[in-house]
Amino acid sequence: MARKAVALRYKTEDEAPKITAKGTGQVAETILRIAKESGVYIEDNRLLSEALMQFEVGDYVPQELYEIVAEILAFVYRLDLE
Repeated sequence: MARKAVALRYKTEDEAPKITAKGTGQVAETILRIAKESGVYIEDNRLLSEALMQFEVGDYVPQELYEIVAEILAFVYRLDLE
């Protein structure tokens, strides 16, 4: 099974986190490499990736996934404060 990756961005002025990149195989590896090189937090969550892969780049995260994405964003926020 090919590796999958979905990149999200959240700005306080946005209504929700937005999908900024997604892909499988080599595209996923490139997304992960760029994230690592940029110091971006990577969450290894296959179920969330599968759910987000159903949407298009530029789409906002759907409301049914808000809770899990909010938990991840809160964790990342706490990491930034340390």
